Amino acid sequence: MAQAMAAEEPEQALRLPRKVRLGMIGFDGHPGEILGQLQRLPDVELVAYAIDGTDAGELETARKNAAVRNARSYDDASAMLEREKLDLVAVCNNDGRRAKAILACAARRLHVIAEKPLALNRADLAAIEQAFSRNELRLGSLLPMRFSPPYLALKNIVDSGRIGEVIQMCGQKSYNLGSRPAWQLHHESYGSTVLWIAPHMIDLMRYCGGRDLVEVAGYQSHVGYPEIGDMENVTAAVYKMDNGGVATLHMDYLRPDAAPGHGDDRLRLAGTEGIAEYMEASGVVVVGRRSKPEKIEKLPAPQSVFLDFLASVYLSRPSKLPPQDIFRVNQIAIATHEAAREHRFLKT
Repeated sequence: MAQAMAAEEPEQALRLPRKVRLGMIGFDGHPGEILGQLQRLPDVELVAYAIDGTDAGELETARKNAAVRNARSYDDASAMLEREKLDLVAVCNNDGRRAKAILACAARRLHVIAEKPLALNRADLAAIEQAFSRNELRLGSLLPMRFSPPYLALKNIVDSGRIGEVIQMCGQKSYNLGSRPAWQLHHESYGSTVLWIAPHMIDLMRYCGGRDLVEVAGYQSHVGYPEIGDMENVTAAVYKMDNGGVATLHMDYLRPDAAPGHGDDRLRLAGTEGIAEYMEASGVVVVGRRSKPEKIEKLPAPQSVFLDFLASVYLSRPSKLPPQDIFRVNQIAIATHEAAREHRFLKT
């Protein structure tokens, strides 16, 4: 099992050259990527947060964190930004509110690390890209999967040349439906299932496989489950890769409650000299044209997307998730959403 595979020691505490005053807008999505790291960040203080329409259950969970309980609370993000002196803001509100909040932070010259997607349409994404190209502002995104051991291992295999040039990629994300927050039931606040969960796997395919996705066609649909409103529960997309190869991505909310764990994420990278793949049931496995399958037992150390962002901003270290990757992933996700909605091939 993946959990049984050994990994190197994780990152230790990160010291910064000065105190950093952090604000948060919302607690939807992956706020744990921020809150879970604060104990390793003696120079970062969560001074305030804005509820900004956060689901009641997510808010209750967030308030179990001591840093949240000790921070000042605001109902409205604009009030927090007006009254608090901040250095950095984590934007974790719902998809429909996110672009406006990111742009409000940029207008105040605040660094931002944001949930994905950054925006639900091309115009808002372009406005964010323009805003963060000025004033030396830094933008990060909560795409934590590229920092996890199995996918770091896949990247290392590809970078080593062991499977040759990657010419086919297959990605999967299958989730328990569970109880969904109200904002996910409406397109104006959710966008779509493609926009919500595809950025993770799009990022992994580009990062691990080393290829860009340049054209897309796809479908997304809502079948059965009337209680989930506008939310799509089945999707599929096919991509043309920049070297002429083909990639596919299928995602669903059909994983049974009886299955172990919330999600079943898989990535298969097929190259001219072999195949490397990861699924939780079998771990990271690589097989060459003339070699037997090998399970990778020693995985890279787990890393943190938030620590990486802080180190890039305040210690001038190169980021493992640079802005050009963030914007490219969002561009591809929006094109995938449009292709599924309009039933046509689109350049990404």
